[in-house]
Amino acid sequence: MLVMALIVLFLFAEGAGLFVTVNPIDFIFGKLWYPTYDPPDFGILPLIMGSVAVTIISSVIAVPLGLGAALYLAEVAGNRMREIVKPAVELLASLPSVVLGFVGMVVIAPMLQEWLDIPSGLNIFNASMMLALMAIPTITSISEDALHSVPRELKEASLALGATRWETLTKVTIPGALSGMGTATILGMSRAMGETMVVLMVAGGASQIPTSIFDSVRPLPSTIAAEMGETPVDSEHYLALFAIGIVLFFITLGFNLVAAYISNRFQQKGAATL
Repeated sequence: MLVMALIVLFLFAEGAGLFVTVNPIDFIFGKLWYPTYDPPDFGILPLIMGSVAVTIISSVIAVPLGLGAALYLAEVAGNRMREIVKPAVELLASLPSVVLGFVGMVVIAPMLQEWLDIPSGLNIFNASMMLALMAIPTITSISEDALHSVPRELKEASLALGATRWETLTKVTIPGALSGMGTATILGMSRAMGETMVVLMVAGGASQIPTSIFDSVRPLPSTIAAEMGETPVDSEHYLALFAIGIVLFFITLGFNLVAAYISNRFQQKGAATL
């Protein structure tokens, strides 16, 4: 807790200095990010919208696949199939993000550009697919643990009362595991929101408000990673990057609060259903 408190204190101490000269409203809702111009523009709305876009689309891809894989492994797959599928899913978690970014940049981007006839394959859709691959193992692993945590006696009692396997799954197993599955979903989305290397390599790097899933964007984490190394210490640009870190901190905090609420709410709902 002390280490975390010191990190947060350092982040706010460095980033808050920007707001002496830049209005916080203009910083958050400004549409232009040109920190090296004279005069500079420090508007991060395009960066926020880029982060939101890749997070939502990657979640649309990852959540159904992750939850479906967890249900299959926990309730449907035989022992032999489970021994094949489970290590394959866990192998995705061991892949470095730079490797997935390289695949997205070298393999997926040219394919998208050719097949869809778009100006660039480095875009929101490409980044979302790579982020979904990173989030699926987290969602699957936590959701499967939640499904296994439902007492076996409840499932056997349901089957003994004449319920089918589908009815037992939908009315006993899933309600009992809702808390863990909801937490898994939020953690998967948090992974997508905070990822740096993949979006830096395959999102395109354009600071613009997206109007299509095939637009190039520059999310918040990739902006910090791309620009911090070449920024003079204590300059306005330097302070602005730390201010972006403050915004990212509050977004991540919001995800954690939502995860806690959903976990508690689903846990109560699951207990009431059972």
